[in-house]
Formats: sequence, C-alpha cells, structure tokens
Amino acid sequence: MPLAKKDKKVKGVSKYKIDLTNPIDDGIIDIKKFEAFLKDKVKVDGKTANLGNKILITSDKKIITVTANVEFSKRYLKYLTKKFLKKSDLRDWLRVVATEKDSYTLRYFDINNDENEDDDDE
Repeated sequence: MPLAKKDKKVKGVSKYKIDLTNPIDDGIIDIKKFEAFLKDKVKVDGKTANLGNKILITSDKKIITVTANVEFSKRYLKYLTKKFLKKSDLRDWLRVVATEKDSYTLRYFDINNDENEDDDDE
C-alpha cells in the first residue's frame, strides 16, 4: 500500500500583488512610503528588516509586488497593509479586498449608499 502524499509541499516562488490604483490617483497614499513600510516590517526568520535575497519588494507606478523565495503568507501581507492604513489614519476609509488568488486591492468603503437611499424616499 503506497504511503500518503504529505509533506511534499514544494517551496516555490510565491508572488503577491497589492493594487493601490484608487488611493494613488486621489493622492492619499505615497507608494514609496508604503514600500518602505513593508521592507521595514516584513519578518523573515522572526526578524524584521531581514529580507536579504529571500523576499523582494518592488513597486510599479500603482502596484506593489512581493516575491518570496521562502514560505510567505498572503494573509500576512493583508495584515501589514491594514497596519499601514491604521498608522496613516486611512483605515476608516479604505479596505483591503482580495481580487484574485494572489492579489489584493485597496478600495473605498461605500459610505454614500445610506445617504442615497434616504434621498430616494422623499
């Protein structure tokens, strides 16, 4: 009887993207500050600012790409993004939404829906 296939997880390269198009177009977030925040806060082997060649964080004009050669969680990236939004006092207006299996997008909360519904009743 063959053995069960477990512990055969291949440690390949994982690549995650964070799309900051809306906040950058409105001038709310500086992509360079966010990139620097991630470089300072991402932990590798339990230490911050220890990226080395294991994790590469790059920014395009409106998209940040995190390429990891070690085990790296997409959820951890969401956690750090929320932490940056809280630090920048933007957590009340922006949220982090998973758009694909390997990407997040920052979107605004829909706060105008309640006001529009009240106007339609009159």
